[in-house]
Amino acid sequence: MTGHKSSVKEALRHCADLSATRRLLLSSGLDMKICFAPADVPLVRRIQTAVVLQWVFSFLALAPICIILFLLLLFTRFWLISVLYAIWWYIDWDTPSRGGRKVPFLCRMRVWEYMRDYFPIKLVKTADLDPRKNYVLGFHPHGVLVAGAFTNFCTEATGFSKLFPGLRYNLLMLPLWFRAPFFRDYIMSAGLVPSDKESASYLLRRKGGGNVVVIVVGGAPEALDAHPGDYTVHLANKKGFIKLAIEHGADLVPIYSFGENEVFDQVENRRGTWLRYIQERLQCIMGISLPLFHARGVFQYSFGLMPYRKPINTVVGRPIPVEKNKKPTAEELDVFHQRYMDELSRLFEEHKGNYGVAEDSHLLFQ
Repeated sequence: MTGHKSSVKEALRHCADLSATRRLLLSSGLDMKICFAPADVPLVRRIQTAVVLQWVFSFLALAPICIILFLLLLFTRFWLISVLYAIWWYIDWDTPSRGGRKVPFLCRMRVWEYMRDYFPIKLVKTADLDPRKNYVLGFHPHGVLVAGAFTNFCTEATGFSKLFPGLRYNLLMLPLWFRAPFFRDYIMSAGLVPSDKESASYLLRRKGGGNVVVIVVGGAPEALDAHPGDYTVHLANKKGFIKLAIEHGADLVPIYSFGENEVFDQVENRRGTWLRYIQERLQCIMGISLPLFHARGVFQYSFGLMPYRKPINTVVGRPIPVEKNKKPTAEELDVFHQRYMDELSRLFEEHKGNYGVAEDSHLLFQ
């Protein structure tokens, strides 16, 4: 068994070196041999890869497949399935914006622990959160596929409920995805709700306190800046979540996920290039961004859409106290927005040394 672990580590070290130079080689027009996974990879690592593979598949392909399946069934002898679902869909239309339909059992399944250990992903607590209060958690950065946000706030793999007992949490997602038949039920089971004001307000109005909404503040546009070593955060003009927190008297909590941008490479798309222009135009039209990303494969480490096995450390900052005001002024929004940016910067600077970030690297607010 020790020999197996040694050979796997040697193979991974060798392939990591290849991965680090891949972009240089490709830009130089040079070819590179494919680095295949060793045959004696431990079973647990195979399971981890399989779990992450289904997650990537769900993220990228499951929604369009569900839509196509729904339409195709209408032209088969199983047409009644789509008809009955359409009726159910009509009756259930408002459920996503009314707290969704989270299934705690699914969130606690051991399968998500394999996904956690693939990278691995760790949730780091820096302060207590009073379960009598409500909170708006701002997650940064988006990354390519928000692996850290999903694992930490859609599953119990990293132990959110143990670290912060008494809190009920939901992660917000683009409303577009809740219009896909079948898929909407799948993502609601993980506690996902639409990222609109109506959905977030409904959660924060629930009685008893301890209500938490997690917002990936940078949203889809931020995914286009998800390059390794890049610390760009789309926050300079984002004040909607600040207003939401003030209107409901929910404390603001900044979160920075170290390593989120490291698990995928992305085709160079600096601002001003034709590629970035096309991506931004498509994002405006469709509501989703299309980063051209790549990393490793299932059975080889040279190319593919599987994320790299690089650690993600999600650090939850200190709460910023917020007094309720149903009609906040522009000045009040500016004050809390600046306070939030300062606290996020402090969180990044205080913890960056623990996670391999260079001393001269700082957050860049866009």
